[in-house]
Amino acid sequence: MPVYEYSGVGSNGRAVKGVLDADNPRALKDALRKQGIFLSGYNSAEGAEGAEGAGKGGGRAARAAGVTGEGSGRAGGRSAASVQDASTRGGGFRIGKRVKVMELAEVTRQLSTLLKAAIPVVDCISAVSKQTGNVQLQRILNEIRRAVTEGKSLGNAMADHPHVFNDLYVNMVRAGESSGTLDIVFSRLADFTESQARLRSRLIGAMTYPMVMMGVGVIIVSMMMMFVVPKLTAMFTDMGQKLPFLTRALIGISEYFQNWWHVTAAGIVFAVWLFNRYRKSERGREQWDRLVLGIPLFGQLMRMVAITRFARTLGTLLKSGVPIITALEIVKHVVGNRILEEVLEEAKLAVKEGDSLARPLERSGHFPPMVVHMIAVGEQSGQVEEMLDNVSSAYEMQVDSKLTVLTSLLEPLMILCMGIAVALIVFAILTPMLQMNELLKG
Repeated sequence: MPVYEYSGVGSNGRAVKGVLDADNPRALKDALRKQGIFLSGYNSAEGAEGAEGAGKGGGRAARAAGVTGEGSGRAGGRSAASVQDASTRGGGFRIGKRVKVMELAEVTRQLSTLLKAAIPVVDCISAVSKQTGNVQLQRILNEIRRAVTEGKSLGNAMADHPHVFNDLYVNMVRAGESSGTLDIVFSRLADFTESQARLRSRLIGAMTYPMVMMGVGVIIVSMMMMFVVPKLTAMFTDMGQKLPFLTRALIGISEYFQNWWHVTAAGIVFAVWLFNRYRKSERGREQWDRLVLGIPLFGQLMRMVAITRFARTLGTLLKSGVPIITALEIVKHVVGNRILEEVLEEAKLAVKEGDSLARPLERSGHFPPMVVHMIAVGEQSGQVEEMLDNVSSAYEMQVDSKLTVLTSLLEPLMILCMGIAVALIVFAILTPMLQMNELLKG
């Protein structure tokens, strides 16, 4: 049954949007009319567009949308073409980019709860799609439900939307389908998605305040150099008095900001573009990731974040029945550092040849001894998943502790830098004033 994304006017006169299943546009119109909604336009998942007029109210709504028609589902001229272009731009991969992580986690949690109640998968997806407030996610879920109804597996149906359901998600669902533990898999996926969202939120939250302070400081100093300092130093240059070095330097910097600010801005933009291009190259990414790991304090924090992702992801995959080779291939793309990716690639090849997981990790020197030891113990006792969960939990706490330390160091450092910059400007202005005062007294 086709899935339609529709727009219309409710009985209260307000605009209404949503997603609904219907055999054809006329059935869609009839179903909406029963709900007190006058259809003004629709867009099917297959890319067919149209507009409906339902009586006088529907006709007015259709004309307001730039499309006319009376119960036929035909789109009109240029307006319909623009709707089609918008549908093409909004379809496919672009939809998934608008789905937030926490929205996906909420849907996953709801699927787990419904599956535990022994409700069929198709009915679970239908119920969850009606609960979500994200129209794009609702449309994707309806497409998945239709694909499953037509005989496609749930994992393969989700794989058709890679920007919403990544490899980790899809492989875990496939493993849950093959083992008959979909409810458990969705519960673990919900836990994993929520934990990753919390970790990302902590990182962003810890860095936001220092970055805002830095930005505000740069703006304040720049405004002073461009507007305040020139007025205060003009009287010094007019008197022809020999000025101290700091004052002359301040005047020179101020003149540069006034005359060449556009060149500086263009240079910064070009430098950022060049750096991003360099970092996206194979050699550039490897060199940058190696440099990041070597930065004192910050590099250690990034290593901890990567190890937390590695342990949490691998443990979740293994618990869900995903083979270790496939799991390591997925985890390799989760850590976010090329150096550690290479280590995990070597570990995958070693495990494929019959070696243990702990041994190649230890040889690399990039994984702490505690992590290697816990994985080795887990392999010997057959409890690798539990050990990986312990590692991720321990490192999440360490990441929180390091973030607290880093934030506590960055805040006073930013304040100190701003204070020094302002103090230099004030000192550069006051020094010649004091000299002039001494001359007048003499």
